[in-house]
Amino acid sequence: MVCAQVETSPRRCWQKVLYERQPFPDNYVDQRFLEELRKNIHARQYQYWNVVFESGVVVQQLCSVCVFVVTWWYMDAGVLSPQGLFGAALLTSLLGYILFDAIDAGVGRQESGRTRWADLKSTLVFTAFTYGFSPVLKTLTESISTDTIYAMSAFMLLGHLIFFNYGANAAIVSSTLSLNMAIFASVCLASRLPRSLHTFVMVTFAMQIFALWPMLQKKLKAQTPYCYVGVTVLFALLALVGLASVSSVGAVLFASLLLSISCLCPYCLIRLQLLKDNIHGPWDEAEIKEDLSRFLM
Repeated sequence: MVCAQVETSPRRCWQKVLYERQPFPDNYVDQRFLEELRKNIHARQYQYWNVVFESGVVVQQLCSVCVFVVTWWYMDAGVLSPQGLFGAALLTSLLGYILFDAIDAGVGRQESGRTRWADLKSTLVFTAFTYGFSPVLKTLTESISTDTIYAMSAFMLLGHLIFFNYGANAAIVSSTLSLNMAIFASVCLASRLPRSLHTFVMVTFAMQIFALWPMLQKKLKAQTPYCYVGVTVLFALLALVGLASVSSVGAVLFASLLLSISCLCPYCLIRLQLLKDNIHGPWDEAEIKEDLSRFLM
């Protein structure tokens, strides 16, 4: 034990206690103070390609928003008919439904206890209600200017991207809020389409791409990572091709954004980890690790 000599008192060893008076200043520490210094004990070591793989969730969600906006533009310009979009969405939904069960051979369905008949009833109820209320949705925002509708839709889609569950355990994550903001944006944009049928198809398509598509992607990521990577790349190419047909400049900017998120940002994260310098030692707050639940009885 290291001891200190104080002029006003005999030789005495310093103790790290608060319940005794000691002839040392309040801020005194001995040479053992830095012996317990630890650095980056909770730091995570990242691998570049693992981070690139995890960034695919962000890329997919950005592409989902891009595909939705481009599809709405096609509908508004009259290039895409509502019957064609509904048929394509129905076909892809059936294929996705079959693939969702085929990925894990139906194990997830058996664990959840949900039957196909229950899925069919939910689909029919949602479709019937959406089709019945489509005239109301069409005229819901007639008193609001178009510029305001566009601004509200952009704000809601941005909020959808912010609050979406990318797999991080953070307080800002809210899957319910994220989905509601996306559906609200789809209702706002659909109300500016020519007919009620357009509104019905657009809202239905929004539910498919913002609610059902992420569920399939999450399962692909957990069960078949290589297939997940391939689907992500194809989906990104589809979004870029669709955006390029509307705006070449927008497609170039969007491609730069995707490359930055999937390649540049992981590299920056790896490099910044080398500069991390978190210190831990006896100055940290005390952590009670004993189970104190018995005192709450």
